Amino acid sequence: MRNLAGQATKLSRTMHDIRYDSVNDEILVTNPFAQAIITFRGDADGNATPLRIIQGPKTQLGGVDRLDVDVVNNEILVPDGDRILVYPRAANGDVAPLRIIEGANTQLRSATTLSVDPVHNLLAVGLNKAGRAITMNADGTMSAQSADADGALMVFNRLDKGNVAPRTLVRGPKSGIVRITQMAVYSPRKFMIATQPGEITVMEPEEAFVGVWSLDDNGNVPPLYRIGVGPKTTMKKPRGVVLNPRNKEMIIADMRLNAVLTFSFPEIF
Repeated sequence: MRNLAGQATKLSRTMHDIRYDSVNDEILVTNPFAQAIITFRGDADGNATPLRIIQGPKTQLGGVDRLDVDVVNNEILVPDGDRILVYPRAANGDVAPLRIIEGANTQLRSATTLSVDPVHNLLAVGLNKAGRAITMNADGTMSAQSADADGALMVFNRLDKGNVAPRTLVRGPKSGIVRITQMAVYSPRKFMIATQPGEITVMEPEEAFVGVWSLDDNGNVPPLYRIGVGPKTTMKKPRGVVLNPRNKEMIIADMRLNAVLTFSFPEIF
């Protein structure tokens, strides 16, 4: 229908997250190379100029890779390694964060994705596997060294700032979490949905899945619902997830298939 591309868009080679704001009819995209958050009109097409760009030293943005937009409270939330940054939704230019969650008590480490629940004023955060160095081998394969703690899911109060401890933390063998790449929250059921693509160095990890947990889960907790890889689901390495409540569907982007898969999932709605 439309193709948004070109020099004027300020888009780059790598964009690991895109969010649609249905209230304001806007598209939000990250540009990690430019350390920027880019917003377009919902009907943008072709070599379109962004409506707004958050970028500059005051923003404190590092390698901004993923984000979420809170259309109820008009905020943009960004995970950035060992901290969470929050901006006004309509911010433009070199704008300082409204709030930052950061410090030893937060237990944030390799935070890569998040999703906000504006109904219960909660913020779900997904952690990557920490302490990992990736090297490219001569044969084109990748190797990981110095593996540390596996990934996790943690929940903060939406308005938390500073050196605060999370309300809950899901981690451990029962959870099956190695790393989390994208998340969604379904507020009416208080669910957090997360993609778990497995080890980054494995092309088709057998342990990859998309899991559903409660925002109240804490500790070494298995998912309430789970869609795993395999011949029935056809999934190989899920990376992105979004919900379609109107049709009771879960939509999953698979990085190995280069495909978008839609599942009927009435149980979670």
